Amino acid sequence: LASILTPLLTRLICGSVIAVDSASLFLSTAKVVLLPVALGMFLNARVPRLSTLLADYTPFLSVVLVSLICGSVVAQNAAVILSRGWSLIGAVLGLHSLGFALGYVLPKRLGKYGEKTARTISIETGMQNSALAVVLANSLGVREAAIPGAISATVHSCLGSALAALWRAKDAKAKANE
Repeated sequence: LASILTPLLTRLICGSVIAVDSASLFLSTAKVVLLPVALGMFLNARVPRLSTLLADYTPFLSVVLVSLICGSVVAQNAAVILSRGWSLIGAVLGLHSLGFALGYVLPKRLGKYGEKTARTISIETGMQNSALAVVLANSLGVREAAIPGAISATVHSCLGSALAALWRAKDAKAKANE
């Protein structure tokens, strides 16, 4: 689907067409999304003890790998980012901040959901899969195409971590006051 929609959306939004190698896009997506999910499902079904053991380390490993991927893109494109990246950083910061805020406020106000559900929706809304965008952009062979995804992954990781720490501190304070 992405191999069809990417060129179409680019034409609609930017007024030009980009050539997308469907096979390359599929393989990149499979490596980043399908392979880890399939491996996790296999380990969970066939070797549950190993799966349980690995589950303690995979979130940290995921953060390290995303940091390395995005750090690589930022390092390779530092001059471009420094010369004209502040507007991109501002736009991405606004996008993710709005996602976190609306993801929290709307479920509480309109859906009448509780605090835990609102927080979960906020994190899910604010934390989009920008690392996948970086990998897919790199598969196009245009180095600069990965910059927005790398900036986005960095921004939403920082905002999400700060928000989680804020909520944890709020919960600890509320518990101490009980």
